[in-house]
Order: sequence, then structure tokens, then C-alpha cells
Amino acid sequence: MKTIAVVGAGVIGLSWARLARENDWQVVIYDPREDLDEVVSEFANDPQVRATGVLADAVAGADLVQENGPERLEVKRKIFAEILVAADPTAVLATSSSSISATSIAAELDDASRVVVGHPFNPPELMPLVEVLPGEQTTQEATDRAVELYKELGRVPVVIHKELPGFVANRLQTALSREARYLVQQGVVSAAELDTILQNSLGLRWATIGLFESNVLGGGPGGIRHLFAGVGAETGKIELGVPSADPDVIEDMLEHVESTYGTGNEAFERLREKRDQRTRAVLTALSR
Repeated sequence: MKTIAVVGAGVIGLSWARLARENDWQVVIYDPREDLDEVVSEFANDPQVRATGVLADAVAGADLVQENGPERLEVKRKIFAEILVAADPTAVLATSSSSISATSIAAELDDASRVVVGHPFNPPELMPLVEVLPGEQTTQEATDRAVELYKELGRVPVVIHKELPGFVANRLQTALSREARYLVQQGVVSAAELDTILQNSLGLRWATIGLFESNVLGGGPGGIRHLFAGVGAETGKIELGVPSADPDVIEDMLEHVESTYGTGNEAFERLREKRDQRTRAVLTALSR
């Protein structure tokens, strides 16, 4: 039985814990917060899960240490310095960071050879992707081991070959989000209409095949070359918009989105249940 040390009992950390238990791993959850027992109460009757307020206790004996602390470099450096001292020499030391590189986190460590980014898409218990980004000093052995462990958790790890801000998935999401904000701010569509368009076109397509794969199909028997010479030559001329940075415009957009989908705990739980139910349905269909 493998063991994961989940460092940080926030939304991402608890999701990693659920994923690990679904795959029969032992779980140790660390967080210094005083209400830790209450936060992890969903695991109260599971003998394979325990919580601790001592970081060294959490990481000792773990095969995979998955850090989910605040997205602040100095905080992560401090956490990893403590992890390095207490973790087993064979453990993979991973961060769920969505923007900070392994090289930056490990810059002041005595041994940076096992530190990697293991960036999940939220929530990791549902979303298969894990972006694996080795740092400048991360060994190939540690990278390979991280990939192996994430596969054992039923995830789809992809090794990113160069460190850059936002990695890959978030850079793609940022590019699309910028144009979406621009279109809503310009009154081209409402937030709900834009979401409907995405769900019934690109979202549905990309759940089944990738972007470049769809380009090949879009060109018919002539493939991607035919697409680029025809439709692609015209769509390539489109100049994308720049969303406004005006605080008043941004506030109007935020109020519009909140009025459309709601805010607060009730709205959050409703939307999360909808997302999780539909995501599981899609994953089940694809697995068949």
C-alpha cells in the first residue's frame, strides 16, 4: 500500500486525499490549523487516513509528498526545507503549484533532485491531468517516479519540457479567458451565452479529441494542411480583443456573472454538485 502525505488541507489537498483513498493508498494530512480535525471529519471513520499538525510526522514514510500550501514562493521554500529533512530519501517531493516552478522552490535547498511540480487541474479527484514539471536539478529518476505514482492514482501525467509561468493548461485557459472577458464586456454575448457556446462546441469537442487532432479532421482528407490553407488562412487574420482593465468595467462584469450564477455557500455547493456529476458522467462515457 502506497502512502501520500498531503501537505495543506485546503480544497486541493482534500481532493488529493479523496483520490488517494479511492485508489487504496494510505493518507496522512498535515495542516497547522487548529480546526484540522473538523476539516478532515469526512475521513473520521477511515483507519487508513490520519491528520497531524506536525509536518515531519506527516511526510515520514510517504511515497509521495504532495504540497498544497499558499501560492507564495517564500512559504513554499520554507515548507520544502522542512519536508526535505524529514521525508524518506526515496520519496517524490511534489508541489501542486499552478505557477511557481520547481527550480524557484528548490533554489535554496541542499538537495533539489527530487522536487517536482505535480500540478493538477481542480479538482484532482476528478480531473485526470497532472502537469509534471521537473526543475533544473530534478533527476530523471525522480521525474519518472512521479509519473509512475500519478499513474497509480489513475491520473494522466504529462511531463512539461520547459519551465514557464502558468505551465501549459493555465496558459491555454488564460488565453481563452481573456477573449471571453472581452466579448462579455463588449456586450457581444452574456456570460451565460458564452458558457453555452463553449459547452456546446469547443468544450464538447475537446473532451473527446485534442486541438491539433481536430485540426486534422477539420481539413478533411487533406488534413491540417488543407485546413490551414483554407479556413485557417481566414481565421488566422482575426485580431483578438483586449479585455478592459478599467475597475468599473471589471466590477460590472463581476456583478453580471454573480447575478447569473449566484454567490456564497449555497451557490458554490450547487455549482460544484453540477460540475462533479457532469464530469463523472463524461469520464464514465469516455472510459467505455
